[in-house]
Amino acid sequence: MNNNISEQVWNRLYSFLRGIKGLHTQEEKRLRRFIEGIWYILRTGCQWRLLPDYYGHWRQVHRRYKAWSDRGIWSELMCSVSDIDDQAVMIDATIVRAHACASGYSKQGNEAQALGRSKGGFTTKIHAVVDGLGNPIRFTLTGGHRNDITQAAELLKEQRNTLVLADKGYDSQPFISSLKSHNCCPVIPSRKHVKCPRKIDNEVYKERFLIETFFSKIKHFRRVFSRFDKTISAFLGFIHFAGALIWMR
Repeated sequence: MNNNISEQVWNRLYSFLRGIKGLHTQEEKRLRRFIEGIWYILRTGCQWRLLPDYYGHWRQVHRRYKAWSDRGIWSELMCSVSDIDDQAVMIDATIVRAHACASGYSKQGNEAQALGRSKGGFTTKIHAVVDGLGNPIRFTLTGGHRNDITQAAELLKEQRNTLVLADKGYDSQPFISSLKSHNCCPVIPSRKHVKCPRKIDNEVYKERFLIETFFSKIKHFRRVFSRFDKTISAFLGFIHFAGALIWMR
């Protein structure tokens, strides 16, 4: 496996990182080695202790990664490289299995760190919004047992004047009304029990496959496919870094 980030991708990453106050970016080679170390963990899903020495001592790399995650730097990174096509957006959620080592961090319980029990076992649910080309816009996390629609209003609160594609799980009158109040057009099929089904453009709705394709892409990163991280910020950090790399492909 090639564990090096291409020059083109690195130049875009470095350009963004140099603009953040408080980051030590003067030593470009050391910074690149750190980023490639995180890329290695993200791709392989290996334990921090098994990180090759080339990238630095695993404990120092882990400590720096955690600090960046807590500051929201990985989220800012994804935003900085994005070029959103918001004529249409899609919302959906996917479940990932969580390893037993992910539990036990919070005194408030696992749910405080977006962990829960679902039919799939011990899981986290990734809620995502992607643009009209299937590229990520934003994420949030809950325990795997939470309903998809619980995060919809928060994820889409900034959307205006756009098509919103979603499956039947998002057919809720309060949610539909909220979208319309923001001049958004819901392309969301009605549930079977509805007496007067909503008319939608089926050709437009077919484009919803793009968010399923996105979930397939992001789960190629082993550190996203399975959750090993105890905290929301650490797991979201890997998700946002993966999202940034997908944008730069």
